[in-house]
Amino acid sequence: MEVAAFISKWSKVQLSERAASQEHFLDLCRLLGVKTPAELDPLGDTFTFEKGAKVSAPASHGSKGDRGWADVWYKARFAWEYKRKDKHKTLDEAYRQLQQYREDLENPPLLIVSDITRTEIHTNFTGYKPEVHEIRLEDFDKPGVIPLLRQIFTEPEAFKPKETVAQITEKVAGKIGDIAKQLRDRGHAPHAVAHFLMKCMFCLFAEDVELLPKKLFQTVLEKSKGDTARLQKQMDALFAAMRTGGDFGTDEIAYFNGGLFDESPALELTDKEAAILLDAAKQEWAAVEPSIFGTLFERSLDPDKRAQIGAHYTSRDDIMLVVEPVILRPLRREWAAVRAECDALIEQRAEAARKEARKTTAKGDTKSTTYTRNIEKKLFEFQDRLASVRVLDPACGSGNFLYVAIQQLLFLEKEVITYSADAGTAMAPRVRPTQLLGIEINPYAAELAQVVIWIGYLQWMRDNGFNAPRNPILEPITTIENRDAILAWEDEQGRPIPVWREGAKCRGQAKWPEADFIVGNPPFLGSKIFRKFGIHDAYIHEMYTNFTIPNTSDLCCYWFSIAHDQAIAKPALRTGLLSTQAIRGQFNREVLDRIASSTPMFFAWSDREWVLDGAAVQVSMIGFSGIRDHQITLDGITVDSINANLTSGADLTTAVTLESNKNLTFMGNTKGGSFDLEWTTARSMLVAPNPNGKSNAEVVRPWVNGMDMTRRSRSMWLIDFGLERDKSKIAGFEAPFAYVDEYVRPEREDNRRQTYAEYWWLHAEPRGAMREALHGQPYIATPNLTKYRFFVKMPASFVPDHQLIVFARSDDYFFGVLHSSIHELWARRQGTQLREAESGFRYTPTTCFETY
Repeated sequence: MEVAAFISKWSKVQLSERAASQEHFLDLCRLLGVKTPAELDPLGDTFTFEKGAKVSAPASHGSKGDRGWADVWYKARFAWEYKRKDKHKTLDEAYRQLQQYREDLENPPLLIVSDITRTEIHTNFTGYKPEVHEIRLEDFDKPGVIPLLRQIFTEPEAFKPKETVAQITEKVAGKIGDIAKQLRDRGHAPHAVAHFLMKCMFCLFAEDVELLPKKLFQTVLEKSKGDTARLQKQMDALFAAMRTGGDFGTDEIAYFNGGLFDESPALELTDKEAAILLDAAKQEWAAVEPSIFGTLFERSLDPDKRAQIGAHYTSRDDIMLVVEPVILRPLRREWAAVRAECDALIEQRAEAARKEARKTTAKGDTKSTTYTRNIEKKLFEFQDRLASVRVLDPACGSGNFLYVAIQQLLFLEKEVITYSADAGTAMAPRVRPTQLLGIEINPYAAELAQVVIWIGYLQWMRDNGFNAPRNPILEPITTIENRDAILAWEDEQGRPIPVWREGAKCRGQAKWPEADFIVGNPPFLGSKIFRKFGIHDAYIHEMYTNFTIPNTSDLCCYWFSIAHDQAIAKPALRTGLLSTQAIRGQFNREVLDRIASSTPMFFAWSDREWVLDGAAVQVSMIGFSGIRDHQITLDGITVDSINANLTSGADLTTAVTLESNKNLTFMGNTKGGSFDLEWTTARSMLVAPNPNGKSNAEVVRPWVNGMDMTRRSRSMWLIDFGLERDKSKIAGFEAPFAYVDEYVRPEREDNRRQTYAEYWWLHAEPRGAMREALHGQPYIATPNLTKYRFFVKMPASFVPDHQLIVFARSDDYFFGVLHSSIHELWARRQGTQLREAESGFRYTPTTCFETY
């Protein structure tokens, strides 16, 4: 068939959809020179008309009865739906219909809708924004149209968009971030800036998915160019209309509600800022990826995180490593059981219906209708279960974990709805964002989490063929709280306050809301750097007072401690949290010891790469519950149990200390000041005379650390007065004492530890027990953290740094035992890995040697 003949024939046709669709498609195949369904696939396995599919929405949402039928289906290429020609109607309903059963059609890359005069090609590539290519019948003879249509059959990948969803998300977040910075630089309060821009951001999304009239916000920006005062008034009027519903000019605005559209005024923008916002409005806001948008936008809003813009972010796949085993695995088990019961009832109903069909009369309820009621009852009860699930993230940030969690709940509910339609029961989605609970100390992130979750929810509803909620569209997610997650505070008058401030009083551990599942990524911070990152001494004191875990525990351990208490109180609660890898060893592991003993772990990743503050780090992931799970996985492999050190099999954490190995291993010396000397300075001191007649070699000694052992020696020396607290006795070492007086004393006088200030000439931790055990004899040392475990004999005169582990023996037999492959394996299992395995592990004397 020629193009002109095709256009002529089909421009005149007024037949119904059913009467015209197959003939039109066959003509199109002949026009394009491709095989028809019957020519290519006589069996209809991969290319066919009227492909049956389960519908994931009730009839009121556009399904054709209990099952859907794609007019044409070509496996791994497209699904095609025809609609009756109507110049007054769009093809949106046909597209929505394909969305409802695309999963059952194996998610083809193209979803095509046509009323013959118009054909729309919707892309459906995972991870890419949806694009629409519209082709009108009268344009078929234009250059490029026929090759484009032919690619539908021969090369659907050619339609893949150039920009990924992640790239679009980074772009729009960056533009909003530029406005945020400029508004703050002009003196606007950070929270006012954040709240205003979240309103703008939601408007940009809402107009792209047509919850607002198409391009309404963009039009406001365009018509207010050069008049920022007018723009501010227009935005105030639009926000007010969205708050209650009503008119904005000639446009009717839906009732949005939510805490987002409160009465706080819009901020007046400069011409430059308005231009950036207009440019942002032209981007693909409907395609933003909520699971990363929150992180990127938070970095844009928060001045402390601006440096992380452009850095990596946590992906949806990473978050699923926690969400799947903690939340989905048990719910899927429940759903499988319900489905099996319903399958049996459906078979029994069919048999009853066959028997009833042979009877001439039937009075009252038949047996088949009783089966139907039982099927409906089981399905609605399970949907009730999904709609009542509560998911808590007690360190929710900008809501990434919560967004992924509700998305997965919605997908599972969609499976139930699809099954129910096939079983003859109509259901609509009932899972809502208000089922999510969160605690977040950062006010930017706490508010942003609500916006991100609602955008993700509305986006999911649209992409899966469901109507967005109405009256209101949004509900305030009051369950996402801006407060401290580990300690509760009150002010001077005894009133509760969300976060610590000077003069606040601690009321004890924070209370978490009751939930069915806990997931999240608590902050990673080692105890040694709490103060460096702004945690006040008073706060640290309350942490140590109100928790019974060791004071050396990393910050994330406090979340594990509270979650463990919650699981004891509610055994069915399932928790999945991230931690530093250090949680597996030494003092950090105490919280895991408690968990393993009373709330068994059902999944763990002992060593996994993660993204933290834009950088890749190695973490551990841990899931536990008060009820033992019959499916236990460690690093993706099924095991019988998981030990507290995140291993399976023999539990080395129960290895006891051997009496014969006690008091032989020590951490090296910690100087705590500028006691170190270059060789040239040390040499001049070594030859200098002293009024006490003693040689400075007694207190000026070679200093060795891990780097000296693993690389070339630095030839560094150290002034070391040992344990001598009598200043008069060490003042006789004239040059060394003068040096310490000049360089160390100013550093130590204001130290918060009284002994460090009072005895400023002594090292911070001179390790008295180590010195007593060595008795001035040679020793063996190993770096505490190294990729390859090795041991070196050291002269008695060398002062070992705290980066070394010291053994108070130097005989050859002992040296050989330490270097044995058995000790190497034991030490690796018992030590603490801080980053990836290739970076090595930390040798801890108590676990690596005293138990060996």
